[in-house]
Amino acid sequence: MTETIQGTITIANDVLADIAGFVALECYGVVGMASPSLRDGVAQLLSRDKLRKGVVITNDDDAHVRTDLYIVVEHGTNLAEVSRNLVDRVKYALTHDADVQVNAVNVHVQGIKVRKP
Repeated sequence: MTETIQGTITIANDVLADIAGFVALECYGVVGMASPSLRDGVAQLLSRDKLRKGVVITNDDDAHVRTDLYIVVEHGTNLAEVSRNLVDRVKYALTHDADVQVNAVNVHVQGIKVRKP
């Protein structure tokens, strides 16, 4: 028999950013995350341990968030299709894994990179 316990669960924005960052790296066409600010007009590719710096989570209200993803895309991929896929997957992950309602997922392509074989 289970008993319901009343309370509140709070999930830090850094945790949501980590979830979004890992989901982004799994998407086809995404080479990596980039810093939101361009240094000398060049996107800085972030290492795997700094993924959350390429994600900005903004609380719109108590249960809704807005997500901005700063990514570097593989050369030769369809930017619109990669972005649509990324939006769908991040929205799904945040909604189902963290039970957070997502108002918007904005994708900012900071650069294009050729993958080395």
